[in-house]
Amino acid sequence: MRIGIDLGGTKTEILALGDGGVELWRKRAPTPRDYDGTVAGIVALVREAESNTGRSGPLGLAIPGTETPGGTVKNANSTWLIGRPLRADLEAALSRPVRLANDANCFALSEASDGAAAGASVVFGVIAGTGVGGGVVIDGKVIGGAHGVGGEWGHMPLPAMSAEERADSRACYCGKQDCLETWIAGPFVEREFARLTGRPTPLADIAASNGDLERATIARLADRMARALAVICNILDPDVIVLGGGVSNIARLYDDLPPLTERYAFNLGAPPKIVKNKYGDSSGIRGAAWLWPE
Repeated sequence: MRIGIDLGGTKTEILALGDGGVELWRKRAPTPRDYDGTVAGIVALVREAESNTGRSGPLGLAIPGTETPGGTVKNANSTWLIGRPLRADLEAALSRPVRLANDANCFALSEASDGAAAGASVVFGVIAGTGVGGGVVIDGKVIGGAHGVGGEWGHMPLPAMSAEERADSRACYCGKQDCLETWIAGPFVEREFARLTGRPTPLADIAASNGDLERATIARLADRMARALAVICNILDPDVIVLGGGVSNIARLYDDLPPLTERYAFNLGAPPKIVKNKYGDSSGIRGAAWLWPE
């Protein structure tokens, strides 16, 4: 058995997987808003999983941040984790090895292992929802990089900005300007639409409408995503790009993105393969379990 945990800012979910990725047990619980409570909550969930399945196994953890080479957490929007040795504390409490990875990396690993990109050698996973993240998996292994930020395309600048976009320069919470997240994350798309139309509208409703302004909004979103994905294609040339998060539910993107991305990239010779995720919200937690191969 392998155990995966998706540690979110408001909820923590645990999943026990058996052979072949078969789901054995799952539970969701509120995430405590302090470090000691978070560690104790994770330990309690692991003990409960083992009690209910009658088995034990290694733990993989998807976190909203990443681990430094020194073993502490950084870049976490759950700020009580920052600077704390989460993996070491869990290993001591559970008396077993623990593996940690960014939640976007776990999403990519899940889809590369037995999801929409199963069998592909080079996979780039995109999470575009309230924020934007990414993960790289090559031959079944997450590529975190020397500083643990491999695949974080949400915090690269929007490529090839137009004069209108430069005039609408946007500050990101990370302290930089015009991060991709501020252009393609759902809340920013909704904000731009409301500013242009005077009509606050959820992204799903914008995407479902055939109105001229709504279609123009999704066209801008696709164009901006394609410019950013072209950079990824120029560097990684992934076999498959898997989309996740709320933006991935926009069906039109799967027709629009491949030719647009090919046009912006360097001589691909064919549109890239861009697909929707298989496991949806479960991809992160399944990827956490997959941090331990069978």
